[in-house]
Amino acid sequence: MKKTYNILWLLIALLASACRISKDVKTPNDCIPSAYRNSATADTQTIANIHWQDFFPDETLRQLIDTALVRNFDMQLAVKNLEIAQQSLKQARMSLVPAVGLNVAASSTVPSKNSLNGSLTSQFLGTEHIEDFSANIGISWEADIWGKVRNRKRSALATYLQTAEARKAVQTGIITMVAQSYYNLLMLDEQLKVAQRNVRLTDSTVRILQLQQEAGQVTALATQQAMAQQLVAAQLIPQLEQDIELVENNLSILTGSVPQRIERNAELDDLEIPASLPAGIPAQMVSNRPDVKSKELALTVANARVGLAKADFYPALNITATGGVNSFKASNWFNLPASLFGAVTGAIAQPLLQRRAIRTNYNIAKIEREKTVIEFKQSVLQAVSEVSGAMVKIEKLNEQYRAASNRAEVLQQATKNAQLLFQSGMANYLEVITAQSNSLQSELALANIKLAHLNAVTELYRAVGGGWK
Repeated sequence: MKKTYNILWLLIALLASACRISKDVKTPNDCIPSAYRNSATADTQTIANIHWQDFFPDETLRQLIDTALVRNFDMQLAVKNLEIAQQSLKQARMSLVPAVGLNVAASSTVPSKNSLNGSLTSQFLGTEHIEDFSANIGISWEADIWGKVRNRKRSALATYLQTAEARKAVQTGIITMVAQSYYNLLMLDEQLKVAQRNVRLTDSTVRILQLQQEAGQVTALATQQAMAQQLVAAQLIPQLEQDIELVENNLSILTGSVPQRIERNAELDDLEIPASLPAGIPAQMVSNRPDVKSKELALTVANARVGLAKADFYPALNITATGGVNSFKASNWFNLPASLFGAVTGAIAQPLLQRRAIRTNYNIAKIEREKTVIEFKQSVLQAVSEVSGAMVKIEKLNEQYRAASNRAEVLQQATKNAQLLFQSGMANYLEVITAQSNSLQSELALANIKLAHLNAVTELYRAVGGGWK
């Protein structure tokens, strides 16, 4: 009895030591700064907590995003990968359950008459063949002494969560691409209107100059320069129409549709930049961003693999049991209890000489874990840089937009004044052409700055971890 207790205490000690054979490496939080560059406060309020449907107020854009999240092929593949990982997780959770198998067999053997088996069979059984009928259930179970099963389950769970984070990353990427493509489409619409308006404006200047040329007031050079300015704007029209169609095709593909026209009911000027865009603190970003979270989960997988590699140094305890019925005659197959049989086996396997394979695998697992730590730090650094970059873009583009907007208004007024002065003979055609050219370029630039501003806001939303909730 005392010996039995000693064995039990030994098993308990082995089980208790299962979590100590390999020490996990913790997530290196020292690489996460307390605040972003040029951040005035460490406010924990962040736009990442805003649902994407509330972050994008434009109804047409919301419909496009909603369609893309359902029909986009990358999104569909991400969902299927998640389903595969879920099946692997279910299998890993059953690792502690013994494996059970059913085996039913029947055989008939005719030994050689000149062999020992043949002569004995004929002498003792009175037959020239041997029949054997068997049905049994086998059970096999490996004791989780060193935490192998626990580490397999932990690795499978972390892998499943990584796949879930990958799906979130695909979703945030799709939302960002759809929003930026939609903004680009509105920008091109605005530039097309500017070009068409400039063509109409210069058309009146060309007609006036043609009349003055006929009257001998100006030379043909004046008319030609005005026509050249008109053709600059006219040349932009087919180019912008081409770009619009290409963006529509790309947006159609993002939404899982064949290339087609994208209906929109808003203009670029209708879209407003939110006055407040809090980014929160880097610690929140780390927990919100799917790509950074995936790197953190990769460390959990690496810890589990190190534990599995370390467990290979220690013996494995396998217990098997088999029971069923067995008979030489089919008529006696289920003659109970005479045909019953059973066997229980316990085996401990201890690796000795494996050509250093076990230690090599263990060392590689530790090195891979060190790589995972480096990759996590790298992802944090990259994410912090993206947030800081988006923040400074928004700030500086806001200043650029105000200046460009004022410049465009001034040049529009200058163009009107030049037209009036030219018609009254107080300005020459060069002043009119210069004013029209400057106005055209300023309005095109203003639309570009507005697009960059909207894209920077969308990028900040993605960078801080928004868009997947």
